[in-house]
Amino acid sequence: MTERKPPGVTFESWVDRQIREATERGDFARLPGAGKPLPHLDQPYDEMWWIKEKMSREHLSCLPPTLALRKEAEEALKAAAVAPTEAVLRRILTAVNDKIRAALRTPLEGPPLNLTPYDIDERAREWRERHGG
Repeated sequence: MTERKPPGVTFESWVDRQIREATERGDFARLPGAGKPLPHLDQPYDEMWWIKEKMSREHLSCLPPTLALRKEAEEALKAAAVAPTEAVLRRILTAVNDKIRAALRTPLEGPPLNLTPYDIDERAREWRERHGG
């Protein structure tokens, strides 16, 4: 004897059908990270994990403005040191120097800035020495 389903009741819900059709179209195969292990599974649980990942993805910082500028200045100096040309070095350092000067004119919140603008000509001279110029 076969069991009959009541009229109007389906074995596949609307949601199930949407998932099945998307799978058949291959929609799930193109998702970023599909088939890869979940990151950070070997680390202890941190209830703020999603906030930290969002901030990392969006390049956000919770540092006070003075510390964020110090970090940016440090990264700019590193980028300038490996710049492909002297012109790129000058652009990088000019941009960060403008921010440092603005912060010196109108102090930012946080600990003391403890920065002065970089000597671009001196950094360029060092760059030329390293690059045989």
